[in-house]
Amino acid sequence: QVQLVESGGGLVQAGGSLRLSCTASGRTFSSYTMGWFRQAPGKERESVAGLNWDGRTTYYADSVKCRFTISRDNAKHTGYLQMNSLKPEDTALYYCAAKTRWVGVASDSTYDYWGQGTQVTVSS
Repeated sequence: QVQLVESGGGLVQAGGSLRLSCTASGRTFSSYTMGWFRQAPGKERESVAGLNWDGRTTYYADSVKCRFTISRDNAKHTGYLQMNSLKPEDTALYYCAAKTRWVGVASDSTYDYWGQGTQVTVSS
């Protein structure tokens, strides 16, 4: 079983940057697909980015392409989401998640493990 804990959220102005971290315990990220999701008040949870076990195959939602970068360091049992050029629309609770297969990377219902979330707030 894998336990995930997110950190790195905060309050930033539009155009600023944040780097979210997702630290795993219990098991390593080896062989796991990892994903980042977010949920704003009154909205459905949506996929932000995904990264295969190889650390190279990626998925990004159209809304964050060219601004966000997903990465992982399996030796450190940690995943990351670098967020640049942040917009007020990025304000949400961000979740790290993990699962065993790449298929359905953008579907939250296919993920087995979830962190508790970290808040990102982007002001105008």
